[in-house]
Amino acid sequence: MAKKSLLIVMLITVFALSGCSEDEAAEGLNNANQNAASGINDASTSGLTGMAGPGYTGITGNNAWLGPEFSDPNNPLSRSTIYFIYDSSDVQPDFIPVINAHARYLAAHPNQKLTLEGHADERGSPEYNIALGDQRAKAVAAMMKAQGASDGQMNLVSYGEEKPAVMGNDESSYERNRRVELSYQR
Repeated sequence: MAKKSLLIVMLITVFALSGCSEDEAAEGLNNANQNAASGINDASTSGLTGMAGPGYTGITGNNAWLGPEFSDPNNPLSRSTIYFIYDSSDVQPDFIPVINAHARYLAAHPNQKLTLEGHADERGSPEYNIALGDQRAKAVAAMMKAQGASDGQMNLVSYGEEKPAVMGNDESSYERNRRVELSYQR
């Protein structure tokens, strides 16, 4: 029950900061309640999916120098972080539009290079987490290739647990650290 309450508070905060409508907030809270009731607690249901949707203005902007579409919070190109559930390299459906948008951008700009940085939370051995970060980067790269990006445009690197996005030993911190960051090269 405590997790459900924390989840609801987190979602309210995310919705308030993102400027979403009351209907969107109600839908998110309804999904959170359904997921909490079913015992599901992963990045695809705990509020991180909102990071893929319109209006998210959080961990973005490292590619804003490329143009206004990378700064527009309603454009999937403004999102530069793909999150993963615990111990998985499967891309969650909410992040497919983000990956596809970046793949189309690469296909349209053949001289542009992108680094895909794979990360993991601190659970697991350093070796395991490096491998998991690598699998995550490869999963995103494979989806981008299927949409027209070329191998020569993508550089994959895994940091495992070595570069956490946030410090902490709780699920919220772990969720933010299970990711692939998309960084275009200048």
